[in-house]
Amino acid sequence: MTVFDRVKKLCEEQKITIVELEEKVGFGRNSMYSWKKNKPSTDKLEKVASYFDVSTDYLLGRTDKKRYYDLNDKDEKDIQKDLQEIINGLNSKNSYAAFDGQVLDNLDEEDKELLIASLENSLRLAKRIAKQKFTPNKYR
Repeated sequence: MTVFDRVKKLCEEQKITIVELEEKVGFGRNSMYSWKKNKPSTDKLEKVASYFDVSTDYLLGRTDKKRYYDLNDKDEKDIQKDLQEIINGLNSKNSYAAFDGQVLDNLDEEDKELLIASLENSLRLAKRIAKQKFTPNKYR
């Protein structure tokens, strides 16, 4: 997949055309079509990457991760492990969870699913924020 193909895919996701992107980042009309065969200059590549909030490595095809702080397989496993520990804590007799003194087993299925989904999303968001804040520049 060429740089142009990746940019075109990002444009489709944002529901804009290549021409609209060129206008928004200040490029000449049809200048990006040369990216089908030639690599763009660094400054142009950085402008497009900044516009879409993706890494230049993603645009160049070096990685499939759009952002350095996107979660990887290890992060997902850690999230599932942490979630299971929280669920086990809510199910225990010594649980200190609120819910009017109820533990997870006493909730109806819909509330239980909503709580678990909320906890999972919170863990995922916390992990992503931590990666953004604490990833050194040399690893970005």
